[in-house]
Amino acid sequence: MKRRRLHGRHRPSRDAERLARLAQGLADSGSRIEDAWWEQEMTLLIDKLLRAGDDEALNQALDKLHESGSRGYDELADLIEAGCEIVHDADHAALLIALPILAWSRYTIPARELPAPTRDALRAQLRAHVLSADAEVCFADHLYSPDQLPQGYVETRAFTDALAAAAASGRDLPIDGRELPESQPFVSDVRYVMACVRTPRGRPLFRWNEPDGTREAALDAWRAQGAPSLRALLPGCSIEVLLPDAYFAAWRQADRETRPFALRAAVAYLQTLFGAQARQIRAVAAPYYDRWLEEWRVGFGMAGNDQVVHGVTWPLLGDDDEHSDIGGEIEALLKDAGVGEVRILDTRMPLEYCDDCGAPLFPNADGENVHTEMPEDLQGTPAQLH
Repeated sequence: MKRRRLHGRHRPSRDAERLARLAQGLADSGSRIEDAWWEQEMTLLIDKLLRAGDDEALNQALDKLHESGSRGYDELADLIEAGCEIVHDADHAALLIALPILAWSRYTIPARELPAPTRDALRAQLRAHVLSADAEVCFADHLYSPDQLPQGYVETRAFTDALAAAAASGRDLPIDGRELPESQPFVSDVRYVMACVRTPRGRPLFRWNEPDGTREAALDAWRAQGAPSLRALLPGCSIEVLLPDAYFAAWRQADRETRPFALRAAVAYLQTLFGAQARQIRAVAAPYYDRWLEEWRVGFGMAGNDQVVHGVTWPLLGDDDEHSDIGGEIEALLKDAGVGEVRILDTRMPLEYCDDCGAPLFPNADGENVHTEMPEDLQGTPAQLH
């Protein structure tokens, strides 16, 4: 799965070169005892760089391995993420986790304070259905948009340290929402509750780590029992709750689930907005290229009208490339949602954006790149589906 990275612009530092060499050694290792040695050396160096605030060295090492196509890239990325989301003391281990919520609405999707009664309700449901019997959990008291999540590895580690310290003292972490970036307005988006799980070292963290637990059972119970508290945080929104998990794993799962969710949300939104049935909606999907395939975009309109009123981007994830049947997947999802007309273009569309507002352009039925425009009597609604 592709990972969010910052790109170093300078010649790799000595620490970056050493980290890349260690990661390559781990990738080439032939035994678990050798793995353990490489991992120990890498963990010590990663921790040193995180404490020094050196995001650049970490990203330089990742870039070097990525450009060479080395298997060491994934080994290094895994250990960097572990260094960001896991902290230990003498007796306990603490893990940064995220509780993702997919949401869509005709109105603004809030990013807001997480009230104490909601935190207490979520804590009870997590401990009953998702976490192990020995786990303690504390929350950051804010519902985060993607724009407000920690940026970079160093910032993520600092956030984990703060939450772990709060968990050790048995309290939640207060967040001043006024100091966070402003959320971008999308019709369909993700919201995150951020928390820290703390257990005695060597004990399980999650319910599915225990002999009688499974991820599937935990998700079913979480959706049944945790969703009502989360739904109350998002009035006027339709939501889908995902399984709480370690921060980077939950973030990547939310990225995967956001793509089909955004298409389903687009159909439901346009039905609500225009008072129409799904069979009256037309969708046109096409691959978008810069030097190579970057993403797919889907333009939505109403039958009998050439205007593109909404657009959804479908980013590439994991091993997606131009040989993947993304068009077939998009078509199947849209037809399953009841869309009356679905066109999949085989044209290599240029990756273009509006010169005035920077919004992406979307394909119309004629295979042209156009700006989304709502009819004048429907102006004032958000213009892009995430």
